[in-house]
This record gives sequence, C-alpha cells and structure tokens, in this order.
Amino acid sequence: PSPPGEESRSLDSLESFSNLHSCCPSSSELNSDAEEAVVAGAASGGPAPESEGDRPAASSQLLSASKERFPGQSVYHIKWVRWKEENTPVITQNENGPCPLLAIMNVLLLAWKIKLPPMMEIITAEQLMEYLGDYILDAKPKEISEIQRLNYEQNMSDAMAILHKLQTGLDVNVKFTGVRVFEYTPECIVFDLLDIPLYHGWLVDPQVADIVKAVGNCSYNQLVEKIISCKQSDNSELVSEGFVAEQFLNNTATQLTYHGLCELTSAVQEGELCVFFRNNHFSTMTKYKGQLYLLVTDQGFLTEEKVVWESLHNVDGDGNFCDSEFHLHPETVYRGQQDQIDQDYLMALSLQQEQQNQEINWEQIPEGISDLELAKKLQEEEDRRASQYYQEQEQAAAQVQVQGAASPASGRQSGSNERKRKEPREKEREKEKNSCVLL
Repeated sequence: PSPPGEESRSLDSLESFSNLHSCCPSSSELNSDAEEAVVAGAASGGPAPESEGDRPAASSQLLSASKERFPGQSVYHIKWVRWKEENTPVITQNENGPCPLLAIMNVLLLAWKIKLPPMMEIITAEQLMEYLGDYILDAKPKEISEIQRLNYEQNMSDAMAILHKLQTGLDVNVKFTGVRVFEYTPECIVFDLLDIPLYHGWLVDPQVADIVKAVGNCSYNQLVEKIISCKQSDNSELVSEGFVAEQFLNNTATQLTYHGLCELTSAVQEGELCVFFRNNHFSTMTKYKGQLYLLVTDQGFLTEEKVVWESLHNVDGDGNFCDSEFHLHPETVYRGQQDQIDQDYLMALSLQQEQQNQEINWEQIPEGISDLELAKKLQEEEDRRASQYYQEQEQAAAQVQVQGAASPASGRQSGSNERKRKEPREKEREKEKNSCVLL
C-alpha cells in the first residue's frame, strides 16, 4: 500500500503526460515541418528526391531537418512493415545504444496496442513517451479491489519515477539460474506494469558442477563482488572457486550460453512478443515455428523491406535475416560473381552428399551428454546446413539474372525450384529445433 498522502501521486504523475503537448510537437507537426524544410532545401538548389532510389537521401534530409527544428531531442525513423496483413510501424535506432524505450514501444506497436498515424516517418523520444503514458493510463484496471488498486498505483508511482531512464538505460541485473530470473530492481516494475515479459539467456549449465557451485544463486553484480573477495582470500578453496567463476564470465562474454538458448527457446511461447536483454541492449523478440527471432531496428536497414527479423539460433550473434513473414532473405548477388557461384554450387552438391552420409544418429548419442556438448553438435550441423542453403540461394539468384533476359517464365520456374529445395531444409531445421526444446 502507498504511504499516507501519496496514494494519488502516481495518477498525478502519469496524467502529467497530457501536458507534453505544450512542450512537444504533435506527430503531424513534426513530419510536416521537416518535409517543408526538405522542400525548401530543394527549391534553393539542394537535391530533391525523384525516385525510389533517392529515398535514403530524402530520409537523411528529413532527419536532419527535424533535428534542426527540434534541437536536443532524440529523433527516430519509422519503418513500416507488413505484419500479419497489416501495415505496422517499427521504430528504428540510429545508434546501437541500450534504449529499452524502443524495445518496449515496438512490442506494443507489433501487438497493435499502440497505433501511430499512417505513414508517419519520424518521431521524437518525447512523443514516444507521450504514447506510452497514454497507453498506461488506458490500460489501468477498472474493476479491482481496493487493495489491488493501491498496489497498482504504488507500482505505477515507482514506474513513473524511473520512466525517464527508458531513453538511456535501465539497471537490470540478471541471475544465472533462469531466463526470467532477475534481481529485483524498480526498473523491472515497468515490464510488469506493461505486462511485457523480459528474458535473458545467460545461464549456467546445471550439469557442470564446479561452475554451478561457484556461481550459486548470485546475480551478476554479486558474482563480480564474490570474485574480488575470493581472490583476496587465504582459503585455497575460495580462491579456486573465484577463479572458476571468473572463467565462466570470460567464456560467456556474449552473455548467451547454449544451455540458456535452449531454455529460452523452451520458455518463450509461440507468437509471444517480449523483450530480450543481452550485453546491456534490449531487443524485441518473438517465436515463430519454434525458432526465436529478434526485431531488426538498425536504421541502416530502414529501406530494406525484406529485412525485418534476425534469427537467434547460436551464441555468436550471427543470425539470418528474414522478412516480416520469416522467409529467409538471400544475400544479393552481384555481376562478376557467376564463376564463384558455380564453384560454390558444386561445393554445395558435395556437401549435400556428405550430409546424407553424416546425418546425426540420435540413437547413438551417449546418455548423460551435457547440454553444452549436445548444443555444440547441433550448432555444427546447423552452420553446415546454413552454409549449403545460402550457396543454393545464390545459385538460384544467379540463374534468375542470367535466364531472365531470355525468358521471363524462366525466373518463375527458378523460384519454384528454389521453394522445392527449401522445403526439405525447413523440415530438417524444425527437427533440430524440436530436439533442442526437449532438453
């Protein structure tokens, strides 16, 4: 319950979002003024966009104009994607900072809980906070008991006190025992209040006893303090334990382990929209057909309509790009690469034959194998198959380029063949994913 005299403070603080209009321009004003600046620049002799190819330049002009119009404000580009048959906005990021505000807002936008004006191109951080505040007000439970109301208002008050940190970074402290286990901090209340799951994948493999003992139930901050303390101890056992803990942190610097990835794949529900925390960065995440995907918010992909999601299938962070329907995005094939592609295709055929001879025999895997060892075997197989698949994709794309000039129908036939090659691979991938989830 809230302390006396503070029961309504959360509502007063939250309702202050309605006053943002006085200090923050509206969405239409932001876009229209920026567009006028671009037009004015073109009229004075500056370049004016005339085609689709000029869109990146026009976007840069638009962003520069908006920053001049609203100095001191963070301005973000909006990318519109076709998400589940609806045009849906995605807020992109021009710098690879923590910015949990974007991850949270993109979850709400993809869930259509917050909607932006159609074809809005840029937005400020202040406007994002305004939309978020309005959503929190609208999402307040209506029919609840007095005790629940007081608890909700207290949580709202605590969340309001740290809401400004969403633009920079939140103090999130992971624990190594579960993908949803974090040390309690006021920052975590924001996700609870918005009913947005927060995950991480930095877990200790429970079958590695010495690391389990060294890490225990510590959070990251507690483990760092423990390592320092153990190093200064005269007890050789504690010194050894501190060394094991330090090695664990060094060996898992990517903050994602194979055991964590398997647990994460199992914990996230199919179609769930959530936030993934890793390396002090917050990403929007979902699960489609048993595979985890992270939303691509890098502004460099603003005009790449076919790059919307990136698969999260290994601990190294080199996932595959997909479109809004989770179809793999093949790499672009340039002229002059045909000879190399032909050689790659022959290599792919050789790999395919090798694959048939070296399929994993699940019955021969020894009992008691650790999650780490099994995950490594799966990853090696996945990397080999991914390499083969992309070589086939490049070959198909090259055939379309070569044959397209002679016969338009040949391109369609090539696309059909590509799909035929892809279907068996998808089944093989599904088999691996299901196997991983069962761990």
